[in-house]
Amino acid sequence: MTTELSLLVLVLPLAFVHAGLWGIAVLNLMYLWRQSPSATDPPPSLSVCIPARNEADNLRRLLPTLANQEYPDLEVLVWDDGSEDDTWAVLSAAESPRLTPLRGDDPPPGWVGKVHALHQCTRRASGECYLFLDADAELRRPDALRRLVARHRGSQTQVSSGFPQLQGAALLLVSLVPHALLTSLPWPLVPRTQLPALSALNGQCWLVDRDVYHRHEPHAQVKDAVLEDVAIGRYLKQQGHPPTLLDVQDLVAVHMYDGLAEAWRGFRKNAYLLLGGTPGRFAVMYGGFLLSWLVAPLLSIWFLVSLYGLKLVTDRSSGMPLLVTILAPLSYLLGLILQFDSAVHHWSDEVRWKGRSVPSSARDEA
Repeated sequence: MTTELSLLVLVLPLAFVHAGLWGIAVLNLMYLWRQSPSATDPPPSLSVCIPARNEADNLRRLLPTLANQEYPDLEVLVWDDGSEDDTWAVLSAAESPRLTPLRGDDPPPGWVGKVHALHQCTRRASGECYLFLDADAELRRPDALRRLVARHRGSQTQVSSGFPQLQGAALLLVSLVPHALLTSLPWPLVPRTQLPALSALNGQCWLVDRDVYHRHEPHAQVKDAVLEDVAIGRYLKQQGHPPTLLDVQDLVAVHMYDGLAEAWRGFRKNAYLLLGGTPGRFAVMYGGFLLSWLVAPLLSIWFLVSLYGLKLVTDRSSGMPLLVTILAPLSYLLGLILQFDSAVHHWSDEVRWKGRSVPSSARDEA
C-alpha cells in the first residue's frame, strides 16, 4: 500500500502537468487558427533590420528573396557585426537599390553583438514599421512582406511575433523550438494579464510600429541580454504593448543550423538562460523537464502516449517530417542532455558563439 501511495503521489502531479501542456497547446493552436483577417489598407513604409555576423552563406539565400518582394516602400538594412567570413563582400556585391549594407566598430562594453547591430539599424531606419529578421531566414513568396505586414496590422497590435517554418539538418533538436513555443506559453493570455513574465518574442522574425519602438527603445533597454527577444517581449508588455503571435509559416522559413554539431553549439548558448539562468531556477525547471520527459513515460505507458501525441500535434502544426515525430523520444532525450550540457558550460564560463564569449547569467527582466 505504501508503494502504491508513493506512486500515486508522484503520478498525480505529473498527470496535471501533462494535462496543462495539452491545454496550452490546444489553446495556442485554436488561437493561431482563429486569428484576425489581414488588413486591406495600403501598406506602410517598411524597414527590414538584419544582424549579420559570419552569415555569408545565409545572406546569399536571403537577399534575393528580399530583392524580389512586391512591396511598394521598402528598405533593407543589414549590419555586418564584425564578420570574419565573406559577409561584407556578399553585401557589397548585392545589386538591390533597397539594400543598405552597414558596419562599424565592435559593440561597446555592455552590449551584446546582435542587440547592438539591430539598435544601429534602427538609428538609420525610416519606415513606419520595423521588421527584425535573422540572416538565416528566407521569404517564401514575392508578396511575403506585404502579407506579413497586413497580418500585423490586422491583429490590431503594435508588436507582433512571427511563428516561421523552421528548417535545417538537425530537426530532432530544432523541432523542440516550436514544441516549446506552443506548449510553454499560453499566447491568448499574454494581453489579458499584467504579468511581464507571461510574454516573449521570437527574435527570428518580429514587427513593431516605429513610434512604439522609438518611444521605448527596447534594444537599448536590454543591451546586455543574450535572450534579447524574450527580454524585449517582457519589457514591451510592461510598457503596455504585449506581443501577438502570428503564424507566418507560409511566408517565412528559417534555416536553423547545417548539422547537429552547429545546432548543439547554438542551443547550448541559450538553453541554460531559457531555464532561468541561475543554478536555483535551473534546478527547478530542469527537474520539471526530467520528470515530464523521462520519469513519467517510465512510470506509465499513458505518459509515453501523451508525449508522443503532444509531439505529433506540434510537429504537424510546424511542418516537421513524420520521421521526426516517430523519433520523439530521442528528441526529448537530446533535449535533456543539451539542457544539462548548457548549464555546465555556463557555470564554467566556456560558452562561445561565432568567436565571442557568451555572458553566463540571465537578465532579471520583469
